[in-house]
Amino acid sequence: METIITNQATSTPSNKVVLTGRIISALCVLFLLFDAIMKIIKEIHSMQGSVALGWPAEQVQSIGVVLLVCTVLYIIPRTAVLGAVLLTGYLGGAIAIMVRAGQPLYFALVFGILVWCGLLLRDEKVRVFILSGK
Repeated sequence: METIITNQATSTPSNKVVLTGRIISALCVLFLLFDAIMKIIKEIHSMQGSVALGWPAEQVQSIGVVLLVCTVLYIIPRTAVLGAVLLTGYLGGAIAIMVRAGQPLYFALVFGILVWCGLLLRDEKVRVFILSGK
């Protein structure tokens, strides 16, 4: 029996890369938490904006709870990928609403990209999975 040993060189990311990922993720989380809390407490500007986009006023609070749960999952390292996937779905819905309402969709699109960039830079397993294609 012959054993073949391969030495795969794995480069560890610099602290600057991980720090950049954490900063991007933290900025995204701060905005998402702010948005979720404003919806949950039914802050008047949040309510007016949501109703103007076509959401029934009685559903805005539920949307805030969904956003809060997705964001908390994104914050926890063990569930960060699930949180990112759920936030992607949430932001995809936001894009659909913006298109339907005739509003610019770039903010939600860029925000979704930033959520994944932050996760990619701060989590080595995600980086290896996405960049290696395995």
